[in-house]
Amino acid sequence: MTATVPAKLRSGSHLRVVAPSRSMAAIPQPWRAIADQRTADLGLRVTFGERVDELDRFASSSPASRLADLHAAFADPAVDAILTFIGGYNANQLLDGLDLELIRANPKPFCGYSDITVLQHAILAGADLVTYSGPHWSTLGMRDHAEQTLDWFRACLFDEAPVMIRPARHWTDDAWFADQDDRQVLDTDGWWVLQPGTAQGGLLGGNLSTLALLQGTRWWPSLGGAVLVVEDDEHSHADDFARRLQSLLHQPEAGDLAGLLIGRFQRGSGVTRRSLSELVARTPQLRGVPVVANADVGHTNPLFTFPVGGAARLVADPEDPHLDLERH
Repeated sequence: MTATVPAKLRSGSHLRVVAPSRSMAAIPQPWRAIADQRTADLGLRVTFGERVDELDRFASSSPASRLADLHAAFADPAVDAILTFIGGYNANQLLDGLDLELIRANPKPFCGYSDITVLQHAILAGADLVTYSGPHWSTLGMRDHAEQTLDWFRACLFDEAPVMIRPARHWTDDAWFADQDDRQVLDTDGWWVLQPGTAQGGLLGGNLSTLALLQGTRWWPSLGGAVLVVEDDEHSHADDFARRLQSLLHQPEAGDLAGLLIGRFQRGSGVTRRSLSELVARTPQLRGVPVVANADVGHTNPLFTFPVGGAARLVADPEDPHLDLERH
């Protein structure tokens, strides 16, 4: 069954911010005025879930509160799209309580990344709805060097035309949220083609550690014929990443994976092109699979937005690697 692609955003669309992982009250927000202005510049009207500031000892709120805000956002006909506040560690607590029939009956864009990966795949599996891996509302608080992230967000959620994503020219890996003036812009050597070829299929994935939480559950996606996107943060070193990726590749139908796109690692992870090349070369399930790494997705910036469940074409061409979003 082909998943439903929700209606695109437009100037004047109503955006609801929810906090299905960390509470808004758990994170200092000196950048909030910038995020407010950014959403206004996008032509979006923003409201917040009633319970986004509830706070418990886990820097979150009760599953019931988080579900209530999420369901209210889908149910409200005045809300056109839903953006998560930030990631965290416990969005998987919401899975059993998701009203998937409510979500199916009220399709609208739902966007976030990292811990939000579990919700995106549960919604795809249970409500046949394409969601979006992309910036949180908090991401929009980055004052400088956010242009490319915003361009990709607009292209994916506002535009009807196919989107071609090519490597960014620069990137950042700094605590911008703590100090907007102390930024370091880094040059990039582009996306790394570890195994050339072309792959076409449905896009799946997001944060690898979070996606792995779905193994053995009814929300686990079939990897057969898929273009899989995986990324992880600075706490995932090469051996951790190799172990988690191998675990995914042991799942049924993973042997029919169409393509693999690996996001750029934070510098603190110590992951290098050489380590990823060796990992791919020694993994039997990846033999003959087009693989591209160091892509602009994940916990560095800029990050591109992609449709979880949408159709895409990965071109692993050493001269011009890119990702085409064909149905988004």
